[in-house]
Amino acid sequence: MLDDAGHLTAAPELVVEVLSPGEENERRDKQVKLKLYATQGVREYWIVDRLLQQIQIYRREQATLVLVATLFSSDNLSSPLLAGFTCPVASLFT
Repeated sequence: MLDDAGHLTAAPELVVEVLSPGEENERRDKQVKLKLYATQGVREYWIVDRLLQQIQIYRREQATLVLVATLFSSDNLSSPLLAGFTCPVASLFT
């Protein structure tokens, strides 16, 4: 939803975050942004860690985002928000 000035006023349903190197960046993405997105109503938050080659999947339960899965290169990525979408996790890191 956009306001009269063209600014986005609604939270996205899905946020995909690629971790930047560094302890402070990781803390920001895994704690600060997670809390912000939960309060704003984001339904799903993916945190992609290129170094560990894994994806953490958080989904909205009640009024918060809860870790529901950690996917590794042998897994397939899918989401109830993206009907018919599936992707091998390994393909994201090659």
